[in-house]
Amino acid sequence: MPFLGQDWRSPGQSWVKTEDGWKKTTKDDNETNNNVLERKSYCKEELDKENLILSINYDVAAKKRKKDLLNNNTKIPYFHKDKWIYVHKGSTKERHGYCTLGEAFNRLDFCSAIKDTRRFNYVVRLLELIAKSQLPSLSGVAQKNYMNILERVVQKVLDDQQNVRPIKELLQTLYASLCSLVQDMGKSVLVGNINIWVHRMENILQWQQQLDNIQINRPKNTGMTLLELPVSLQLNIMQRLSDGRDLVSLGQVCPDLSVLTEDRLLWKKLCQYHFTDRQIRKRLMVSDKGQLEWKKMYFKLCRCYPHKEQYSDTLQFCTHCHILFWKDTDHPCTANNPESCCKAVSPQGFINLFKF
Repeated sequence: MPFLGQDWRSPGQSWVKTEDGWKKTTKDDNETNNNVLERKSYCKEELDKENLILSINYDVAAKKRKKDLLNNNTKIPYFHKDKWIYVHKGSTKERHGYCTLGEAFNRLDFCSAIKDTRRFNYVVRLLELIAKSQLPSLSGVAQKNYMNILERVVQKVLDDQQNVRPIKELLQTLYASLCSLVQDMGKSVLVGNINIWVHRMENILQWQQQLDNIQINRPKNTGMTLLELPVSLQLNIMQRLSDGRDLVSLGQVCPDLSVLTEDRLLWKKLCQYHFTDRQIRKRLMVSDKGQLEWKKMYFKLCRCYPHKEQYSDTLQFCTHCHILFWKDTDHPCTANNPESCCKAVSPQGFINLFKF
C-alpha cells in the first residue's frame, strides 16, 4: 500500500493516483501538475473520497473485530503448562529483556500442581505471598491468571473438603490487600477496569461464604477409630501434626482427646520443630509450679517468628543453566553432575529469584 500521509522524514516525494495507477512525484512535479490535477473531473474526486472513507472504515472494523476477539478469549481462561522455564537476568543478542515474576507465574504449570497433594500447600503459600505484596508487580495477564488459579484452588477445596483453613486465610489476606489496592486504581497498581476488580472481590466474599458453610461428611465406619487405638499410638499420630491449631481442633472432638492434646511433650516438640533454641529462650514462660508452659510459648512464638516451612515437593533451580523446574521433571541440563547444581526453591525464594 503506498504512503498517503504527510511525514517529515520523507524526501519530499509523494504518491499520486492517476489513470495508469499510483506514481511517485516530487514537490516540483506536484507544482507543475497542479493544473492537470485541477482539471480532474468531479467524479474522480468523489471516487478518491469514497476510497479513503472505505479505508478508514476498514481499519475501524478490523480494530473492532480484534477487540471482540480479545474479549471473547478473556472469557475462556488459558493456562500454560510449561514444566520448566529459563530464568534470564539480562539482555543478550538472542533474547532481550528480563524474566519477570509475572512471566514465570504465567508459564509454569501451577494448575496441574494444585491437583497434586504434594505440591498443593506449596502453591497456596506462593499465592498468599503474592497476595501480600507482589500482586501489583504482576502483569495484567498474570493478575488474571492468578485469579483463575485461585478459583481452581477454591473449587478443589470445596470438592475434597480438605485444607479449608489455609484457603480461608489466603482469601482473607487477598481481600485485605485488594481493599487497599483498589483505592489506588489508576496509579499503575492494578491492571484493568475497577469494575472488574470489584467483581473479583465479590467473588472472594462468595468463596469465603461457601467455605464457611461447608459441611464435612463423616466417613463411614469401616474399621478401628482413633479412640480405639492405644494411647501410645494416639500420641504418635498427634506428633505428626505440624500445626498447633490442628491439635486444638482435635482436642475439641471429645474429652479423651482433649486430655491427650494437652500433653506437654507434644507442644515441646512443636516448639523445637518450628523455632530455634535462641528464639525459645527469649520467650520462656514458666507456670506457678515451675514448669515451662510449652503450649502458651508455642502460640507466643508464632506471633513473633515465622513457622518453619516444609513441603513434600518444591520447585528446583539449576544454578548451572538457570532453569526453574518441578522436581520430578527433567530439564535440559548441560552440567556433568546435574544433581549438584540443583537446589530447592521455597515460595519466598521463588519471589526473591526475580528481584534483580
